[in-house]
Amino acid sequence: MNILVTGAAGFIGYHLSKKLLDNGHNVIGLDNINDYYDVNLKFARLEQLGIQRNIVKTFGNIALSDIYPSFKFIRLTLENKEELNALFEKEQITIVCNLAAQAGVRYSLENPETYINSNIVGFLNILECCRNHSVKHLVYASSSSVYGLNKETPFKVCHTVDSPISLYAASKKSNELMAHTYSHLFGFRTTGLRFFTVYGPWGRPDMAMFLFTKAILNKNSISVFNNGDLERDFTYVDDIINGIVPILEDKYTSSYNPEQLYNLYNIGNSKSVKLLSFIEEIEKTIGIKATKVMKPMQPGDVKATWADVSDLERDYNYRPNTPIKIGIKQFVDWYRAYYNI
Repeated sequence: MNILVTGAAGFIGYHLSKKLLDNGHNVIGLDNINDYYDVNLKFARLEQLGIQRNIVKTFGNIALSDIYPSFKFIRLTLENKEELNALFEKEQITIVCNLAAQAGVRYSLENPETYINSNIVGFLNILECCRNHSVKHLVYASSSSVYGLNKETPFKVCHTVDSPISLYAASKKSNELMAHTYSHLFGFRTTGLRFFTVYGPWGRPDMAMFLFTKAILNKNSISVFNNGDLERDFTYVDDIINGIVPILEDKYTSSYNPEQLYNLYNIGNSKSVKLLSFIEEIEKTIGIKATKVMKPMQPGDVKATWADVSDLERDYNYRPNTPIKIGIKQFVDWYRAYYNI
C-alpha cells in the first residue's frame, strides 16, 4: 500500500508515520509546516524520520528520507487543489490518513478563517482526490469537541452532536458530514476518529501536558481553568497509534462489516481524569509543586470528556493500556531530553 499521511510533521502524524514505516509500509508524508506553534519542533520530528530541514524549504518538492527508504515527504497545503491532485496521480495513493488540520479550540476564536480554509476547503480537496483517484479508504481525524454541550457521559458515537461550542468543533462535525456524503455518493470507505486529549513525547506546545510541564520546570505559575473543576479523557499517543494502524491495515475482527462504507469511532483512554489529579501527577514526576492560578471557564471549552470506545474495541480489538503515571513520565523524560534540562 501507498499510504498518504497528512499532518506528518505534527504530533500524531509523526508517531503514525514512524509506526507505519516500522511496519514496512510505503508512506508519503504531507505537511505545510505552518507557524501555529514552533516550527523547530515540527522539523525536529521530521528529522527523526530522516527528512532533513534543508531539503523541505520549498513547497511542492518531494524529499526523500535518509533513514527510511520507503518514506517520502512533501511540503504542501491541502488548499492547493492542483498540486494535491498531482501528488495523488504521481504516487498512486491507495490509503489516506488525513490528520492535517488547524487545531486548537481557543485559537479558533481569534482566527476563524484559518479553520474554514484548512479544515473545510482542505478536507473537501482530500475527498475529491480520493474520489478521482480510486483511493480505497480515507481515515480522518475528527475530535471529541464535536460533543459540545452534550451532558451525557461517557460520550458515545450514537449521541447527538448538534451543539458544538467552537468553530473548531463545528469544522470537525462538518468533516463527518462531508465524509458521509462522499461515501454514499461515490462508494469509497471513510472512517472518522474522534480523538480525546492526546498527550505524549513530541506533543504540541499549546496543550495542557506541555504547558504545565514547561511552567513547573521554569517555576512559573500555571493557569487552571474553571477553578480546576474539569475532567479529561487523557490518552497516551501510543494507544492512539495502536488504534489507528489496524484500521489502515484492515485488521478488523469478524464482527466488523467491511461493506459498511461510512464509520465513526471514539478513540480515547475510556477513563475520565480530574484535571487537578493530572496536575498532581506531573508535580510528583517532576518533583516540584506547581503554583496554581485559578481562572474561570474559557469560551469554547467543555467541563468534561469521557470516551466510550466499545465500538472500536469490538471492531478492531482496541485496548488502550497506558496508565497516566507512565504516560506522564514518558513525556517529562522526553521534554527534559529535548530541551536539555
